[in-house]
Amino acid sequence: MYLSLKPLVASLLLAGATQAIAASSVDLAVKGLITPSSCTPTLSNGGAVDYGKLSAKDLNADSKTPLPQQTLQLTVTCDAATLMAIESKDNREGSSYINGVQYYGLGLINGSEKLGVMEMKLAPPVADGVAARFIASYDGGTAWHLDPYVARDSITSVADMTTVAPIPVQLLSADLQISPTIAPTNQLTLDNEAAIDGSVTLTVRYL
Repeated sequence: MYLSLKPLVASLLLAGATQAIAASSVDLAVKGLITPSSCTPTLSNGGAVDYGKLSAKDLNADSKTPLPQQTLQLTVTCDAATLMAIESKDNREGSSYINGVQYYGLGLINGSEKLGVMEMKLAPPVADGVAARFIASYDGGTAWHLDPYVARDSITSVADMTTVAPIPVQLLSADLQISPTIAPTNQLTLDNEAAIDGSVTLTVRYL
């Protein structure tokens, strides 16, 4: 987990001077904001979820096998009340055996076999001691809707109980529920031990 501050960079337009009436100069605008506050995300148990050893014989051959849901505590602590959101990156991109932005991969086995998939859902948050709701945006923060799932290609923020817009928060806490699923074993070669290898990075993004 780390913090990232991504400035907005304007497009650079190149103009040629092929004719006498063409402009002989062009402007480049670099814009952004530097916030005086910073936020630090943390996960309980060091962000680790361990299912130990599972027997291949206990997995379903013709259908997926859901593993027990596990829960970590997510906390975001800011220097002051800050408009922010959380975005996720699947570090095992391309290994999910189900398509969809809410699914993250569990890694590849035997070079190319997709072991499974996992989903991540946030339980109702507490923002500065007050009950709140999670909201998500798929267009960088222009439009928001109620959504407790942490999905790829989206950002997740927090709203109060009356609006669907981000609110400034200094201390945010919520349960992060992790739900992995193993693909049908008739799609897998399990002659040797196969590692469950899901990995997601959660990053604070300032709004």
